[in-house]
This record gives sequence, structure tokens and C-alpha cells, in this order.
Amino acid sequence: MNLLIIRLIIFAVLFWAGLKLYRMYREWQLERDPDQPKRIDDGQMVRCDYCRVHLPENDAVRQGDHWFCSPEHRDKYLEQKDLTS
Repeated sequence: MNLLIIRLIIFAVLFWAGLKLYRMYREWQLERDPDQPKRIDDGQMVRCDYCRVHLPENDAVRQGDHWFCSPEHRDKYLEQKDLTS
């Protein structure tokens, strides 16, 4: 029983050390190769009210409480809304 606990502790320590080494390697690799795409936080995702496509809030066009993927979709949505009113 004692031997099993010791093996589990050793395994956990080796796993943790391997994970740390892998993270260090990835950071080094990203610093070395600036052309590699980096993860950018674009904020919350919103849905275009015209075509229902999801896109980052920073790239979206807002009109009141509505979000759109482009000015063209905003205009088309507003035209349809005016026709049905």
C-alpha cells in the first residue's frame, strides 16, 4: 500500500514537471517565431440579426440593440423592418 502511494506521488510530480517544461517550450517557441499567429482576445461574440452569423463584438456593427456583421446587412435588416411595419 505504501509503495502504491509513493508511485502515485512520483507520477504526479513527473506529470507536473513535464507540463511545466512543455509550457516553457511553447512560450520559447512563440517568442522565437514572431510570424506564428498569436491568440488575440476579441471580446464577446455577438450574432448578426440579419444572417445569424456569430462574430467578435469588435468587428460587428451596432444599431441600437441589434448587431450586424456588415453595414450592408444592417441596411437590409432595417429595410425589411420598415416594410413589415
